[in-house]
Amino acid sequence: MAATDLLIRNARVVRPGDPSTDHPEPVDIAVADGVIARIGSNLPTAGAERVVDAQGLLAFPGVVDAHQHWGIYQELSADTESESRACAQGGVTTSITYMRTGRYYLNRGGAYRDFVPEVLDRMAGRSFVDHALHLAPMTAEHIAEIPSLIEDFGVTSFKIFMFYGGHGLHGRSADQADFLMIPPAERYDLAHFEFVMRGIHSARKRFGNRLSLSLHCETAEIMTAYTEMVEREGNLTGLRAYSASRPPHSEGLAITMASYLAHETGLANINLLHLSSAKAVEAALTMATAFPHVDFRREVTIGHLLADVDTAHGLGGKVNPPLRERSDVEALWQHLLAGEIDWVVSDHACCRDEQKFGPDRDDIFAAKSGFGGAEYLLPGLVGEGAKRGVPLSRIAELTAWNPAQRYGLTGKGTIAEGFDADIVLIDPTAEWTVRAADSESAQEYTPFEGFTMNARVTDVFLRGHTIYRDGKVQGDPRGRYLRRGPV
Repeated sequence: MAATDLLIRNARVVRPGDPSTDHPEPVDIAVADGVIARIGSNLPTAGAERVVDAQGLLAFPGVVDAHQHWGIYQELSADTESESRACAQGGVTTSITYMRTGRYYLNRGGAYRDFVPEVLDRMAGRSFVDHALHLAPMTAEHIAEIPSLIEDFGVTSFKIFMFYGGHGLHGRSADQADFLMIPPAERYDLAHFEFVMRGIHSARKRFGNRLSLSLHCETAEIMTAYTEMVEREGNLTGLRAYSASRPPHSEGLAITMASYLAHETGLANINLLHLSSAKAVEAALTMATAFPHVDFRREVTIGHLLADVDTAHGLGGKVNPPLRERSDVEALWQHLLAGEIDWVVSDHACCRDEQKFGPDRDDIFAAKSGFGGAEYLLPGLVGEGAKRGVPLSRIAELTAWNPAQRYGLTGKGTIAEGFDADIVLIDPTAEWTVRAADSESAQEYTPFEGFTMNARVTDVFLRGHTIYRDGKVQGDPRGRYLRRGPV
């Protein structure tokens, strides 16, 4: 066995899907060459380069945050650095970020064979956490590129933004061709979504079953009509107005249409993203029953689990799909407790104050959509989950194992011999108050401002290297781009 680079002593290890670790006893973790070499009691300290005493804290596998948006509002290289620091602060050791052509991100269209190398170049050497890419095929050319994206860049997961077919990113309709930067003869609509599915299904025949398609499920026509109605009537303001302009049944309808297209095209692996409401989850479960041959996975965000239209701090809580009523928050928790949610993510999209708000800071429809939240993912889920009786091993599944398995990150997702030494120490008894000023993100506000957290990340290790300790990000960026194999 290689020499021990790191020995973590007295850590109460939580393993995904292992109920025996819901009340774990302290053990030691030996790390060699960035990989967990041994787990056991009273492992020898002699010869260990570094010894860290966990003092009985919980040890979770590093969070695999499968839904982030680096570079959406800030230049990508700068965003990679600042927002990966926020990841480290919250116990996220692997980020999978969504990327597409069009407005925002790199602000250009064209082929991915030209686009992706620039993305990777801007990220290189700047991330404090490991990272991978999801890509959205926006044009017919992108669909044709799917095999080369798999082979050349190790991208095995793709995305459709269903509402882009006729609705603006921030709540009012926008010119599609200009916003998406697609050729004038093309449309980003249901027919395009079908052809994306057929393209991925065709690639699965060649590359294997690991390929999957993620869906942002909202219905453009419903949202456009309801936005006009909400603004015209003028009875609602703030986050409640935005939620009403993108009603929950818009999610349910989009899920239903997308699910039938998956059935029609034979595409088996579908990920339903950031389900925000009781109606959305009910639609997702109905479709899973209707089409049992489609392997649906259901995602929720920490934002939709912690905040609602009344408790979020100001209009900074504007996001797509919107924050909902408290009854929807409670419904999401019930589905999570019932085992009907597959993973929890941050949907982290840093949008600085001067970008977020319009000239009238009280105009919800002039504000941009999205906010950061990776800093609060694991502590928020552990703390709130404890109140609701969510087992620790289930939290490890939701934050690490399930997304790692779905997205082909075979060395991530658990604390076990042979896996990357991505480890988070967390104090489940610490109580603290969220303040945006304490975040490593470049974002100057948070919708969680003033929220009480009941668990705190104390130490984070990426492949055995300390990247967060004593309340500070440590060292230089060590994050690697993760090429995924299409097995």
